[in-house]
Amino acid sequence: MTAIGAFTAIRVPAPDFGSFRPVGSLPDLCDKVRMKASTPEKQLVGFIDKFAPEMGALIRAARTKLRQRIPQALELVYDNYNFFVIGYGPNEKSRDAILSLAAQAKGLNLCFLQGAGLPDPKRLLKGSGNVSRYVRVETAEMLDSPDIDALISAALARAKTPLSSQGRHQLIIKSISAKQRPRRAEVSA
Repeated sequence: MTAIGAFTAIRVPAPDFGSFRPVGSLPDLCDKVRMKASTPEKQLVGFIDKFAPEMGALIRAARTKLRQRIPQALELVYDNYNFFVIGYGPNEKSRDAILSLAAQAKGLNLCFLQGAGLPDPKRLLKGSGNVSRYVRVETAEMLDSPDIDALISAALARAKTPLSSQGRHQLIIKSISAKQRPRRAEVSA
């Protein structure tokens, strides 16, 4: 027995069922959940579908451009409270991500997650933090502009953990918040 505050906890050993597993046991439930789980790509489609059609199309087009530009990067997806984010990096560690697309109802940003020291002669980067900077993405074609391409190239070249030329794309759903801000802009009457 252990005293916890005003309560006393009693440790009871788990029952030993031997080879018998009761119906509805945790392993059975986990197997069912695994079978019903969507693929990461299907989950991503569902996350993007929460946005207004125009914003969803912009997110998809920007993602396609970044996938073409850095096909060896892993995509790390976060469907968080404030933002829907697709990070691009060399591994599954968030801290090593180099770029990300961050979407909310109001718009889409291309974030340079290690961008505070990037050369920016055209002053395209916004933000004043110690680590990251961003560019507002109005159209997916913006990502093809020489100025944005130069920023992406500089970010990739200066990355703390560089992308491997041998890397292979993988889509990883990192987190899904149960509670989220609305993904569509509220229309005022």
